[in-house]
Amino acid sequence: MMHLRRACLGVSGIAALLLLLGIVLQNEAIWQPAAVCTALGLAVGIGSIDILRNYQYTAWIIVAVVSAMIYPRAFMQWGEVDLRNKWLILIIIQLVMFGMGIQMSIRDFSGLGSTGRGVLIGLICHFSVMPLVGYLLTRLFPFDDEIAAGIILIGSCSSGLASNVMVYLARANLVLSVTVTAMATLAAPFLTPLLMRLLAGTLIEVKFLPMMLEIIQIVIVPIGAALLHDYLKTAKSARKKLVVVIGLVCAGWLFSQVLFLWDLLASHFSVPAGQSLTVLNFFTGAFIVGGLYHLLYLRFKRIDQLVPYVSMFGIVYFTTVTTAAGREHLLQVGLLLFLASVLHNGAGYFFGYWLARLFKLDKNSARTIAFEVGLQNGGMASGLAGSMGKLATVGLAAAVFSPWMNISGSLLANYWRKRPVIDENEEK
Repeated sequence: MMHLRRACLGVSGIAALLLLLGIVLQNEAIWQPAAVCTALGLAVGIGSIDILRNYQYTAWIIVAVVSAMIYPRAFMQWGEVDLRNKWLILIIIQLVMFGMGIQMSIRDFSGLGSTGRGVLIGLICHFSVMPLVGYLLTRLFPFDDEIAAGIILIGSCSSGLASNVMVYLARANLVLSVTVTAMATLAAPFLTPLLMRLLAGTLIEVKFLPMMLEIIQIVIVPIGAALLHDYLKTAKSARKKLVVVIGLVCAGWLFSQVLFLWDLLASHFSVPAGQSLTVLNFFTGAFIVGGLYHLLYLRFKRIDQLVPYVSMFGIVYFTTVTTAAGREHLLQVGLLLFLASVLHNGAGYFFGYWLARLFKLDKNSARTIAFEVGLQNGGMASGLAGSMGKLATVGLAAAVFSPWMNISGSLLANYWRKRPVIDENEEK
């Protein structure tokens, strides 16, 4: 495998020379495929370089962006399949969040007792700094309304598991990080629509209840299915039997709706009630999926290690499709949007760290809060943009911000890893 990766680095070097030649000759038939080959060879090849191995996932994001910018039509429609279809996006984002949930545990929420003060500070900083900085950037830069709303949206989302990874690499307070991420995820269905209504309500139409229910569908439901699997790992026999009974009831409920019950209920329900029923159906489906996944896990223990790769694929998918759909917008404001991502992300690290220090948290905990504030859940932002049917505009910020967050987070984590906090009592 290592020989293959090194060979890909060589191919990438040759393709880079062809890329330069094609640009000099202004020959699209040379430089366009050469650009894709350069990015692709580099994404595979850097796995052979120890110092760059942590950036391999980011390299695949770059492949997605380069490919979609050069060949946009190839990533919007495959035959009769519209890659921007709302239901396809919903399924993929749920797979992404399920993969995120597999890396979580019910025990993660138990950290609230020992880190309650730090969690509260982290949540307050996360859901105040990032939305407000995003709002200020939309006032500073002349973005179109829907692109500006996308910046506020990604600032209003919860933190993602990338923050946990960065905290682990930086050797900071991992218990605090995991707990903040878990609580921010639970708070998102209420706080994200509220912040969007307050800060982006004049830019796009924001309906609080539909957005809240959408977040529950794309985030809470799949993570709930993953947590059910985690619960079943240690549950006693009697409780497993209870889960089986509940699963059968859920299956009967869904099957009855397919046969006759949905039409009967829909004719008597208002639109909000119908949306609530849809969310209930997703929860019952998630309960079944969580149970079936656990049965699969009992036969193939390694599946838990493979599912996160499905999440990574989902993020690459969103990046590719969003970039392809929003290519014309990116050509106009791409550099400005990247500058906004750097400022937004940097402000999160800066204010997260120093506000935590202001509230008397130790240095390791302050480093943790910096990552929790600075790193957003780009997958959630993409999923919401897709559900609005505005992937090419509202979803554009997530496509630009996410790669930079991975790069900057890795750089900061490695910087702090080399500079550990020696004396934990020095602040006393």
